[in-house]
Amino acid sequence: MLLDVDARDTHQGYVKIISPGYVSGLLRVADVLSISVVGMAVAFIYVYSDASEFSSRYAAAIFMGTFLAGMMFQWFSVYKSDNIFARHMPLDRLLSAWAIAFAVLLAIAFTLKVSSYYSRIWAVSWFVGGAVVLTTTRIAIGCWIKERAREGCFADRTVILGAGEQGQRLAAFLREQSDPRMRVIGFIDDRKTRIPDQVHGYSVLGNIDHLIELIRNNMVDQIFVALPWHAHERLKYLVHELAITPVRICLSPDLLGLDFPNRTFTSVAKVPMLQLFERPISGWSHVTKSIEDRVIASLALLFLGPLMLLIALAIKLDSPGPVFFKQPRFGFNNQLINVWKFRTMYSDLSDRNCEVQTVKNDPRITRVGDFLRKSSLDELPQLINVLLGNMSLVGPRPHAVATKAEGVLFTDVVDRYAARHRVKPGITGWAQVNGWRGETDTIEKIQKRVEHDIYYIDNWSIWFDLKILFKTAATVIKSENAY
Repeated sequence: MLLDVDARDTHQGYVKIISPGYVSGLLRVADVLSISVVGMAVAFIYVYSDASEFSSRYAAAIFMGTFLAGMMFQWFSVYKSDNIFARHMPLDRLLSAWAIAFAVLLAIAFTLKVSSYYSRIWAVSWFVGGAVVLTTTRIAIGCWIKERAREGCFADRTVILGAGEQGQRLAAFLREQSDPRMRVIGFIDDRKTRIPDQVHGYSVLGNIDHLIELIRNNMVDQIFVALPWHAHERLKYLVHELAITPVRICLSPDLLGLDFPNRTFTSVAKVPMLQLFERPISGWSHVTKSIEDRVIASLALLFLGPLMLLIALAIKLDSPGPVFFKQPRFGFNNQLINVWKFRTMYSDLSDRNCEVQTVKNDPRITRVGDFLRKSSLDELPQLINVLLGNMSLVGPRPHAVATKAEGVLFTDVVDRYAARHRVKPGITGWAQVNGWRGETDTIEKIQKRVEHDIYYIDNWSIWFDLKILFKTAATVIKSENAY
């Protein structure tokens, strides 16, 4: 006989009626139709008045553009489940992928010398119209997903096996995530008589026999086994009992593993291992980022060369001393590098190791230096560091060796501070474009910087770099917290 369990929580109201895989398929179809239909509609409007006269040349271009867009969407992980069900649908990935696909299509047309056969108005209208329809369609489907998610249509009914400390921490973590693809309906524990009926707001439904009965009655979709790994005999027995049931069974990480969320398991010599950290931006990613750095830095130096010469002249006329200022800072792998900057302080007051952080209206700063700092133009010589290979365009900002927050060295303030040095430092970074630039006089400021830097390292991609570079321009214009 089943124990009293709210039917709405286990059977009727939260039966999974839509697979996340179907949602991904729906988005793929919607994107393909959006791009192809807009391309054809614009061609009929601007090029042909009669559908029967629609040229195969335009049809081929639309087919190729749609195919390239599909490839880019896949490469940018547009259809990844985590992105589809994110609280805020990442439209930037979608539009970046569409822009790159269209750029590749134009490059192919230019290379094959067939671009003159196509209407420029059609091409521009297709690109802009495609972006608008893709965005509109994605927002509409996103609203539908959120509505269905509130009804529990994507939620796997989940039971946590084990109501001890490990199970409780897992339940608390899952509740914090609020993932619409999963809903905890309660705990199962053989010690039902020795534990309360409610743990962390979830009911303790019963023992292992009751769990099997719930599964037989189609009330459970998946089980998270949250028992200490050292209790291997008990684990083996319970897993053996559950192996005959047609549900997904997952082994939750031990207590230590819960301190490292978002990590994946990998197989090494046929042994499953929890991969805590991977060497960041390695392999082809390192090659790609290196090319990105050197190409953009070279173009920037060519374009900004005259401006840099004017800045150098202004510095010499404003105060005596050298044009450039080199400061030792920690770089990749915690190695010291000399970071180039335009000099912004009087030469006799320069603080090479940053023993005292710059403050607002700092008397050490020259008139030209004040403007350069507020506009971030003093950082331009770091393009030389990028070409030398000891800095990147985007990455954690390097700090001087003696900088402190509330009188304490940065390395002593944040436990994972040194993890910022797992990649090359950057001229700009994720922390800077999110408002954490300028003076780091409090512990909270450096903690937030490190938090954003670690996020960047863990989530690096070319599109992420480009997004930061575009946002940097807007951030520099505001000139907030820069002095």
